[in-house]
Amino acid sequence: MNGDPRPAAIARRLGEVGRIVAVSSGKGGVGKSLVAATLAATLADAGRRVGLLDLDFAGSSAHVVLGAARGLPHEDRGIVPPVVAGVRFMSLVHYIGEAAAPLRGDADANAIAELLAITRWGPLDLLLVDMPPGMGDATLETIRLLPRAEFLVVATASRMALPVVRRVLGFLQELRVPIVGAAENMAHGAGSVVAAALAGVPFLGALPYDPTIEDVVGDVPALLATPFGQAVREMMRRAGLG
Repeated sequence: MNGDPRPAAIARRLGEVGRIVAVSSGKGGVGKSLVAATLAATLADAGRRVGLLDLDFAGSSAHVVLGAARGLPHEDRGIVPPVVAGVRFMSLVHYIGEAAAPLRGDADANAIAELLAITRWGPLDLLLVDMPPGMGDATLETIRLLPRAEFLVVATASRMALPVVRRVLGFLQELRVPIVGAAENMAHGAGSVVAAALAGVPFLGALPYDPTIEDVVGDVPALLATPFGQAVREMMRRAGLG
């Protein structure tokens, strides 16, 4: 990618952004997007200037959590993310709706670079990135393009998740990527499974399995009032984001 002007453009676009936190997971189905979107809404509710970039192209669902309406973003020397529930939100969903985005290889990396290069975030205290699951090319490309990014890892309360969490954390530590911490989602009962997998990484707490979530998805005030929403608020404090 020699001569690619996009990394310089991305650095300019993010010039007024304070922190960048990538919400990641070792595999799909752990509620990563729910955590990322709820955290973004919680930060906005706490008075922070926050953006959310959805890079989970194959499994986009952050827009459902936030209750984002359909429609193309405004263009003014770039793309201006629409504000949803106080969050500046950017996603391919704005353009393709619920259609599939079967990107692979270079196309996936190019889509990430393009979104970052054309989006005008403006002044933000914090930009959250909803990452694709796993530790593949998309993650490596995001780390390359966002060298300031810190990672927040989400895993489930399952003993089968332990090897995955260890691999993800080891991968990030090997690359010397800053790690905000790890959270256990859909926790049940006493004790923490994920905390047992952490080696020198802060444990951000257990987010409870909450059967009421399905009833309030898309209704942000109701979501933030649930036990899950309250646990995310506590996670925000433990992570030093609020």
